[in-house]
Amino acid sequence: AMATSAMVGQGEVLTGTTIMACTFDGGVVLGADSRTSSGNYVANKVADKITKVCDKVYLCRSGSAAHTQAVAGYANLYLNQHAIELGEKGVSVKSAATIVKEIAYTNKEWMNAGMIVAGWDKAQGGQVFAVPMGGTLMEVPFAVGGSGSIYINAFVDKNWRAGMTRDECKAFVRKAVSLAISRDGSSGGVIRTVTVDAAGQNKEMVPGDQVARYQDEHLPTLGSNAPIFT
Repeated sequence: AMATSAMVGQGEVLTGTTIMACTFDGGVVLGADSRTSSGNYVANKVADKITKVCDKVYLCRSGSAAHTQAVAGYANLYLNQHAIELGEKGVSVKSAATIVKEIAYTNKEWMNAGMIVAGWDKAQGGQVFAVPMGGTLMEVPFAVGGSGSIYINAFVDKNWRAGMTRDECKAFVRKAVSLAISRDGSSGGVIRTVTVDAAGQNKEMVPGDQVARYQDEHLPTLGSNAPIFT
């Protein structure tokens, strides 16, 4: 999410962003663009905004890059310790989301972080939890966040449906993120997805030149005879 100037220091690096997570029949798909900005400049065009916090549980990050990276680091530490105490390889998705919520809520006065926690566990299957700015925790069938999310709320509300297959869900997430990239100047780059289900966790990437383009987008030109690179 893009923060106001009162909340952000000059030149602070923001994951002005599109993030998303969606359940399907048997698991979840997380998706994000890869553009990180500092003011009007793109600081990183291939940032990874989907961070693993424990086995089969991932965190989508938007807001201040520094704040959300710190949250992911602390959550990873606490959850790995908790897994050792339980004698398990990982922990439940809800436990992971609750830890992220506690960190966000405890530090809500200064923290600029909107996050989505999603994953799979053997007790409840695929789950998605939204942790917006302020530290609320909501379990939802799908969630979108970041500055690009305002452009795709209607699309995801209309097109999400329960019981999608793995491939249908992945295609849905990729199309939603590509639509946000087409309209939001703070979203761009590649599209990263993570698919999590009983079989495992699979991270994939759609290169920038393969991201879908739409009718209102203009390709960059450098002059009448200059080549166009997509």
